[in-house]
This record gives sequence, C-alpha cells and structure tokens, in this order.
Amino acid sequence: MKKDHQKISALIITYNEMGYIQDCIDSVSFADEIVVVDSYSTDGTYEFLKEHPKVKAIQHPFSNFTQQKTFALTQASHPWILFVDADEIIPQALRLEIRETVQSDSPHAAYWFYRKFMFKKTPLRYSGWQTDKNYRLFQKDKAKFTDKKIVHETLEVDGSSGILNEKLIHYCYKDYDDYKAKMLNYGRLKAKEDFYREKSFNYFYYFLKPAWKFFNHYILRLGILDGKKGVTICYLNALGVLERFRELKRLERKNALAYYLLMP
Repeated sequence: MKKDHQKISALIITYNEMGYIQDCIDSVSFADEIVVVDSYSTDGTYEFLKEHPKVKAIQHPFSNFTQQKTFALTQASHPWILFVDADEIIPQALRLEIRETVQSDSPHAAYWFYRKFMFKKTPLRYSGWQTDKNYRLFQKDKAKFTDKKIVHETLEVDGSSGILNEKLIHYCYKDYDDYKAKMLNYGRLKAKEDFYREKSFNYFYYFLKPAWKFFNHYILRLGILDGKKGVTICYLNALGVLERFRELKRLERKNALAYYLLMP
C-alpha cells in the first residue's frame, strides 16, 4: 500500500530581516505551509510577509527565543516541522534529501543539520563552526523546546535522531554592526538565564571566559585560517561572552538595590 504524503510545516521567526527573508522563503517553498512569526519588525519585514502569497504571517511579542519558537510551533498544521532561521537557506540538494527523509518508511523523530557558515558572501570554514549542527527537522508530536534555556534553544526529542548529509547554508555575518548587536543580545539573554538559575557573578570567569572563547575559536578551532574574517568573528563571539558577565553583574546590582529599597 502506498504511504500517505507526509506534509511539512516550515517555521521561521523574524525581526528586521528584509536583507534575508525573501531568499529564505524561496528556499523553503517546497513545504506544504510556511508560517512566519514576526516580533514587530520596523524595517518592512512584516508588511512584506503579509503580501507574500505562500506565507502565513503572524505578529507575536518577543520574550526570548525559546518562547517565540514554542509559540511558532503551536501555529503549525502538519506533522513534520522544518524550523529555519531567517538568515538560513535550504539548498536544492538538501530540499531533495528532506523530502526523501520524511517519506521514508522508518524515519527518526528528529534530524540534525550541519551548517555551512557564510561571512557576507564567502564561506567561513573554521573559527569554531566547522562541526556546528542543529536540529532543524522533526516530527511535531515527538519534540518540544525545553523551557530551561532562553537562548540557543534546545530541542527535547522523544525518540531517535538522525543526521542529514547535505548542509544548511547560514549567512551568519551581514556586517560588523549587525553581528556585534546580535552577539551582545545573546550575551544579555544568557545573563538572564544565569540569573534565573541563581548563578552568581564571578570576576575570575569575567576575565577568563571571554579570553578562553577567543583563544579556543581562533587558535584551537583554527579561526586563524579564516584570516581577517576569523579575527572578526572570534573577537565578536568573545565580546558576547564578556557582555554576558557584564549583564549578570548589572542584574545582581539591580536586584540588590530593589531588595534594599523594600526592606522595612
């Protein structure tokens, strides 16, 4: 008996993504539906999405990445979920592999994708990203985002996992200011995560961890072979770690001040 067609919902979250969103949507147009959850963009992203004939566009306030992706997941109609970032592209070979995978007789519950990182329009081959992989394809009823993380969200999978052969293309670096803002934002969100877990600010880690981040990615993970691109990426990644500890210290001071003011 012929197996029923397994439908796919492509999900994307956006905020000010006019530089990338068109190519991203084009690359997932093979999906049975495309749902984009926008965090009230100010650059015309939402207006563009509303007019797109293949897109179901929804605006939803952003709290953190995990909550936003969990909300997007509730909007999906189909059993298979393809979750991509707005600055990611599904190349043709990967599209074919995805189709074949979801129609296979014994699919895994979820699949990892390796990613090819792009610095503007040229590949970033090292700098710590050469082994990077993420869950991007999974069965809706067998996976959920854990509420233990609010950035670099983690998928909890009920079942086995596989890895697809073809790579996802990730345009990680648009320009210096954009990537710097992204790393600083990630750092602040990680600080909130630490604060909620009652992790305390530590001067030793404040100095050690940013330095280790740069050394690890630039020397041990061969960022030096990426030339000037490697220096830029590794520096900004380390800056994000530094911001994490700066923000944690600010949150602790703010909490201590609030406690002092509330004392009888």
